[in-house]
Amino acid sequence: MNAIKTVLLLGLLSGLMLFLGAAFGGRQGLYIGLIIAIGMNFFSYFFSDKMALSMYAAQPITPEQNPAIYGRVYPIVASLAQRMNIPMPRLWLIPDNSPNAFATGRNPQHASVAFTAGILNTMSDAEIEGVVAHELGHVLHRDILISSVAATIATAITFFSRMGFFFGGSRDEDDRGGGWSGILMVILAPIAALIIQMAISRSREFDADAASAKYTGNPNQLISALQKLDTYSRRIPLEATPSTAHLFIIQPFTGESLMRLFSSHPPTAERIRRLESLRS
Repeated sequence: MNAIKTVLLLGLLSGLMLFLGAAFGGRQGLYIGLIIAIGMNFFSYFFSDKMALSMYAAQPITPEQNPAIYGRVYPIVASLAQRMNIPMPRLWLIPDNSPNAFATGRNPQHASVAFTAGILNTMSDAEIEGVVAHELGHVLHRDILISSVAATIATAITFFSRMGFFFGGSRDEDDRGGGWSGILMVILAPIAALIIQMAISRSREFDADAASAKYTGNPNQLISALQKLDTYSRRIPLEATPSTAHLFIIQPFTGESLMRLFSSHPPTAERIRRLESLRS
């Protein structure tokens, strides 16, 4: 099912890229858009995880660079990876005080789990285990490929729309030009985000929550973590882009962002309710 979602998502976003090319440059722009779409599909498959990590200045968690953090999270992640029968993912630290985490990578053999400094400072080891199990649930279900590909192509689309605005758009006989390009620039970023959120079902989050309860053996760990995340993420917003918001375990809050209108996550209260139903 996830393979079908990936194909549909790439088709939608690539089609939007072609539309932009035609709007900004007519037939020549259409060809340019096609080339960019093909290139981005190839690039995103192999490099979208690195792009997502670099956007948040993530640094590797190693025993040499951060021994205390490594000594704390490595045993938790290694134990869960063994229980799920997946390879040990690479670990990353995001230098941000807002508590959050995400997984990325095109398959379990190339997976990464990133933690913000804030989540490590606010969570107990049991809560961290619940969060990690959720993220590894995405790895296990191969959700992270579609999330990473979506983030990369949506970012490219937003950048492409801004290029069209600055360069004045098409100069055909009908002189579509700056006004049309300006409108596209204003609406394109939320449209790209909306397409992503429509294509990536909210059921992914529920499934990953269920995986956390299953592999930790205790849904209370993730329930407690979600309650803290919901509270602290509102107090300390994370400056996440709309095209990558869906990667995180909980919807980032950015104040003025349109992400509140186009939420990529189910309500936290509903996630907690479902987890409570899994209690034995």
